[in-house]
Amino acid sequence: MYRLEQETSADRWEVEALYDTCFAPGREALSSYRLREAVPPVARLCLVARDPDGILAGAIRFWPVRVGRAEALLLGPVAVHPTRQGEGLGGLLMREGMKRAEEDRWPRIMLVGDEPYYRRFGFVKLEGVEMPPPTNPDRVLGIGHWAGVTGKVTRWTR
Repeated sequence: MYRLEQETSADRWEVEALYDTCFAPGREALSSYRLREAVPPVARLCLVARDPDGILAGAIRFWPVRVGRAEALLLGPVAVHPTRQGEGLGGLLMREGMKRAEEDRWPRIMLVGDEPYYRRFGFVKLEGVEMPPPTNPDRVLGIGHWAGVTGKVTRWTR
């Protein structure tokens, strides 16, 4: 059984180490990281999953972005330690984070990923939403209220 908790500043380096373990070197060179620079994540939606011994097994983060003039959340990264994959933990983190986003009235969520995997959570390919290059447009997915929302994805500003 896993315990889901809101990520705190005390979790930061442990979560970063998990992301380093799960993703290729140079992950921070991806265009999605340019959208996160100098922008804090949405704290209530950033979760860690710990086993009964308190060992970090997974983590998820959400970031505010703009799509054209509309507000959206950029989901990611989400990661599960390789020794814990296949137990449904990634899905648990996704569902809980998305539930909290809905409770907080975020109208839409997007991510960059494989549509066949994320389809199970309701994500579909977004048309007319432009992530910074070199993002493959076929991997730009969304869920929520996207009717009429198009344009470039840019860093969050108030």
